[in-house]
Amino acid sequence: MVWGGGGAMRRDARGLGENSAEGRFFSKWEAGVYSSWMRSPICVPGRDRGAVGQVRGNWPMAARNVDTRPLDDVVAVILAGGKGSRLDPLTRDRAKPAVPFGGGYRIIDFALSNCVNSGLRRVLVLTQYKASSLDRHLMLGWHRFFCRELGEFLDVLPPQQRIDESWYLGTADAVHQNIYSLQMAAPRLVVVLAGDHIYKMDYHSLVAAHDRSGADVTIGALPVPVQSAHEFGSMRVDNTLRVREFVEKSPQPPPLPGQPGMCLASMGIYCFSWPFLVDQLRADHAVASRHDFGHDILPAVVHTHAVQAFPFRDENRKVDAYWRDVGTIDAYHEANLGLIDVDPQLNLYDDRWPIRTHYPAYPPPKFVFADEGPGGRRGEATDSLVCPGAILSGGRASRSIIGPGVRINSFSQIDQSILFEGVNVGRHARLRRVIVDKGVRIPPGLAIGFDPGDDAALGLTVSAGGVTVVPKGHLFPPPAAGMSRTLAAPERPSVSVSDLPGHRIVPR
Repeated sequence: MVWGGGGAMRRDARGLGENSAEGRFFSKWEAGVYSSWMRSPICVPGRDRGAVGQVRGNWPMAARNVDTRPLDDVVAVILAGGKGSRLDPLTRDRAKPAVPFGGGYRIIDFALSNCVNSGLRRVLVLTQYKASSLDRHLMLGWHRFFCRELGEFLDVLPPQQRIDESWYLGTADAVHQNIYSLQMAAPRLVVVLAGDHIYKMDYHSLVAAHDRSGADVTIGALPVPVQSAHEFGSMRVDNTLRVREFVEKSPQPPPLPGQPGMCLASMGIYCFSWPFLVDQLRADHAVASRHDFGHDILPAVVHTHAVQAFPFRDENRKVDAYWRDVGTIDAYHEANLGLIDVDPQLNLYDDRWPIRTHYPAYPPPKFVFADEGPGGRRGEATDSLVCPGAILSGGRASRSIIGPGVRINSFSQIDQSILFEGVNVGRHARLRRVIVDKGVRIPPGLAIGFDPGDDAALGLTVSAGGVTVVPKGHLFPPPAAGMSRTLAAPERPSVSVSDLPGHRIVPR
């Protein structure tokens, strides 16, 4: 999530605006807690691997060059089995980490790119819920970045029922059920990550801070408003960032010192020492619990072991720190359309911290017909992201994300919408604030997103914020079937795919 105010903000050495929520918190706290922490051996200024640029006080710049040196004794475990029920219907046929984002990416690409950019080349991805789409994406786009001959791997592990016959019961249980695979890798440290968050982070700095502190577990942390704390785990820390209290999704979280409206939230990023992790997983398995890191293990170990917080260092190099859990349709729609701003909060065009993915072999996007005038037949896109293989054949898109292989036919209008791969929009159709899943054919003349009642009558999902979702494989009834259809103009025959030679729509 992006926390912080708008207006003119001066970026400080952490990449945080002094007028943002994070900036105000860090500015007030660094004179006390953070200054003590920076002088301690836990964090030695300027020693973070890959740190470059100027510093403000003792804090190194967040901006770094990509550090490709491997962490040979560290294994990353990405939890990618989330059902993502609040993103329904986008998650009816895929796990949440496999949901497309930003046109050509999947949500899991951000955690995986962070691993590769940080030099973490030994990765286990734990899948569970409707994983075929995610498995295919990882096979086609990600195995090429890992070399087995050099000891690198990206292994996808579904529930193997080695310990018992249950599926993954919680985050801790998911790791425990794959303890055999971790033992074979013989790690010194294990970094546990969520596969459904969008952010840029150098995990190398997390590992370095963990080693310097001598902690048993280090938790990635981010200041958030207290009213949002029920969505996260939250912590109370002392002046060395030692965690003294951890509560999961509490309506009354411990506030930050001097900032009663803010609390320190867990990002779901943990760095464990391997022997400590094994002991805790086995102890948790032996008792009745939710078998979850946030609900069970962390609240208990803060009283008996060394648990440290690690402040989030954003590799995005923007005014506000960027971290999002796009858990609802409205949050997903907002995060996607934020990418097309003139100066977006999340920079996808950053060659110093690239986000990688699988790129299908599509030709370049094409725009055809250029009639002038308000009613002219014109293929164009303004303030939009247009992916390879898309053809705007006399149709117009504004503030939208047009996925790979999309076809927008003549006189159609797309506004503030997200079209997944292989969508075909018929002539004279109009879409406003609509998400259309893969391979859907929008009938000619149909208007979606203008009347929630009409959309619901068509069997579509309308979010609390007014975003309409057309699910994958949805078939629209013909007008004669008695369904309400709002025509944008007198319906005309749809242009067939053969009108533009060489174009194929191949939904994946």
